[in-house]
Amino acid sequence: MPKTTPAFEFPEDLRAAQLALHETRAAYEEYGQTLPWSAVPMPGWEGEKQPYTSFRSGKADSPGYTEEQAAEVARFQARLLELSITVSTHPYWATLDEDVVAARMALKHAHEPAEA
Repeated sequence: MPKTTPAFEFPEDLRAAQLALHETRAAYEEYGQTLPWSAVPMPGWEGEKQPYTSFRSGKADSPGYTEEQAAEVARFQARLLELSITVSTHPYWATLDEDVVAARMALKHAHEPAEA
């Protein structure tokens, strides 16, 4: 028999903070894909040819982050920290006697549409 997750009644501000945390994390990861591979200028490198393939690992030179990029990364990190603290220290968690871990896991999916 499949294990069912108990239903929790999360306060709207907690749900909103968790959703903002998800959205901010996704935006940060998307932004990170546009950045150079190193935050500071670093020379590139090329690895040795691997046996049985023509693949060579390596990286091109990294110019490092611009001041604007570094500021945007810092802004994302500060917002993620703020939202993480808001979610993890919300007064709702003190109202639960048990199943706190299950409630925290359920909150991560509370914004998803219910399955039919």
